Amino acid sequence: MSTIARNIIDIKERILKAANGTDVKLIAVTKTFSADCVKEALSYVTDIAESKIQEALPKFEILSDSLKNINKHFIGHLQSNKAKKAVLNFDLIQSLDSINLAKDINRHAGEAGKIQNCLIELKVSFEESKFGASEEAVLKIYDYCRQNCQNISINGLMTIAPYFEDKQQVRPYFKKAYKIFENMQKIKNDGNFKILSMGMSGDFEVAIQEGANMVRIGTAVFGERNYDK
Repeated sequence: MSTIARNIIDIKERILKAANGTDVKLIAVTKTFSADCVKEALSYVTDIAESKIQEALPKFEILSDSLKNINKHFIGHLQSNKAKKAVLNFDLIQSLDSINLAKDINRHAGEAGKIQNCLIELKVSFEESKFGASEEAVLKIYDYCRQNCQNISINGLMTIAPYFEDKQQVRPYFKKAYKIFENMQKIKNDGNFKILSMGMSGDFEVAIQEGANMVRIGTAVFGERNYDK
């Protein structure tokens, strides 16, 4: 058994323990890792994620036969000029963060004859480098999509918490995201609004304890990234 396979099995056990009976989806974040590394993981996961279109598409082409039953998630900041390629190549776009981007996604999804599943990216971090929409903007994006975007289905929220050495310090940020998610579920009464995607390699157990039902894990699966490649 490969190291990647053992890592995934270990992570799934940790997810089960943290989830305490609730269902949590593991997304293997494959950004910066080679097609060969990704292929090793595909027997153990149903979902993968990439954050850059230009990196993802060559990898998808190499792995086309292996990805037939795999759900592909886009988790990076999405520029409008890349929206078409995201729609054509990803099952779930997790980083919808503006009405203008929603307009582009909806148009391209209509042209492709598909309903594009999306999560609205909520910004809970104080870090300027993080993207996402404020709570007020999230509600506006949601309402705009429900009223004007026939080719978008809003499936929930995604958020990225700030980094702390002590992972317990991230707990209030996850609590905030869950409160917003829960309030939207109650107010909007939308059966499609089910996903709260939060938590990564260093903090996913805390995120699950605070209500995440989807976690995005890369380095704990594949090892440390080399961004200089």
